[in-house]
Amino acid sequence: MADQWQREYDFAEKVARKAGEEIRKAGESEIRVMTKSCTVDLVTKTDERVEKIIIGSLKQEFGEGTHCFIGEESVAKGEACILTDKPTWIIDPVDGTTNFVHGFPFVAVSIAFAVNKELEFGIVYSCLEDKMYKARKGQGAFCNDELIQVSDVKEIKKSIIISEHGVDRSPEKVNKIFSTMQKILCIPVHGLRGSGTAATNMCLVASGAVEAFFEIGIHCWDIAAGAVIVQEAGGLLLDVDGGPFDLMSRRMLSANNDVIAHRIIKEIEVFPVERDDAPTHRIY
Repeated sequence: MADQWQREYDFAEKVARKAGEEIRKAGESEIRVMTKSCTVDLVTKTDERVEKIIIGSLKQEFGEGTHCFIGEESVAKGEACILTDKPTWIIDPVDGTTNFVHGFPFVAVSIAFAVNKELEFGIVYSCLEDKMYKARKGQGAFCNDELIQVSDVKEIKKSIIISEHGVDRSPEKVNKIFSTMQKILCIPVHGLRGSGTAATNMCLVASGAVEAFFEIGIHCWDIAAGAVIVQEAGGLLLDVDGGPFDLMSRRMLSANNDVIAHRIIKEIEVFPVERDDAPTHRIY
């Protein structure tokens, strides 16, 4: 019996490579920068162009109207961010736009595929590193076709933790973010890191380079592909309060094991964010 989603999985990798090549080419030329509602979250014309390439290629391959799409730039222009039971692509064309603009060498193409609201596979192409991370539900996780797995570290003091500052610069939220980081650093842990791209951060957890990554205020397209990769590498996903992972909640902790995860959760100062699928939600 033919594998139901193998064709989609294989094509997603091809599209991710095509998108990554477009990003590299754009990085070699002058970058015209626009801003979203927050000046920290920079966006370039490359985002829009790459998303069109990805969605256009998928529609051409599988037929117009056969699949649904949730894309960062599409949602920014007013399209709904609602995950249904229909086959759905969840796309971040340039994860790490600010990195891209500044020449900081971590930029990823993130493509996930969900059916019946369940993630079937994820592709993360760290295009400046030329690292292709991928995973299918129940079939393991890979980087450049080599099997990867999470770290076996269980002692928090021997761990490296990743987090990001986010794009909201309101003093209340910034204070909570840095208070959390201070408490985690003083456990103490080996170190705190951040690549500037959630998709890459999750792949670092999956490959065993770090023990955990958490963030409040991320979006579903930032983490959908990485979620599959982490789980297939033997890791786990939780809400930052220890509850079940919810793709649309904009709150996520990924870790190598529950010992590390729950030790970090004790230190996280949670603050409210509007869900991706909220009717009034706007991207920041």
